[in-house]
Amino acid sequence: MADEKRVLIVEDDEDISMVEEAYLKSAGFQTVIVGNGADVSCLLQKESFDLILLDLMLPGKSGYEVCREIRDKVDIPILMVTARTESVDKIRGLGLGADDYIAKPFDPAELVARVNANIRQYDRMLRKLPEQKTAEPEEIRIAGLRILADGWKVYKGDREIRFPKREFELLKFLAMNPNTVFSKEHLFEKIWGYDYVGDSATVMVHINRIREKTEDDSKNPKILETVWGAGYRFNK
Repeated sequence: MADEKRVLIVEDDEDISMVEEAYLKSAGFQTVIVGNGADVSCLLQKESFDLILLDLMLPGKSGYEVCREIRDKVDIPILMVTARTESVDKIRGLGLGADDYIAKPFDPAELVARVNANIRQYDRMLRKLPEQKTAEPEEIRIAGLRILADGWKVYKGDREIRFPKREFELLKFLAMNPNTVFSKEHLFEKIWGYDYVGDSATVMVHINRIREKTEDDSKNPKILETVWGAGYRFNK
């Protein structure tokens, strides 16, 4: 897998970027390094990558700004790298669309494992599409939404809403199982998989992002409801 995959390293510290590049190359990845956040969007219009390794503290544009700008334009894993360890920074990064988070100083072997896990999980979601065509309805209509299971598209009224792969998989799973409460742990295992390096708090962030796109009032959700102490329920 890794010998064909390309990773964009967005890091202004040359020593750190060289370490990241060395370990990723030794694992079989191709790498490109960018040191300024303002250059990322333009590069992504010209070249394709399988994962973005994104530092938070960057010149030009911060990692937060970069993530917000590119999340709905490129549907690949974004792995944030930062010296900050506070949970609020982790939640903020995930809330902007990052898929995973690793804090400096990190074990390079763990970094490679995280990159592999994220790319593998995205690839697994892509492979589901042809495999499930006969098992899933082509279109799910629920709560004012149209979810095109085979086309990976979501409409609210006549307006198409962009969903990255994990958000789409989570929304589709809940919509196919309406009026059923699922715990964060169950959803994490179902969508991210047992081998994913992370925790179930990621589910909460993705639920919030889905609500922002589908609810009339994301602060008072009617479609995707929290059942306190139990989990989440998609109301039909």
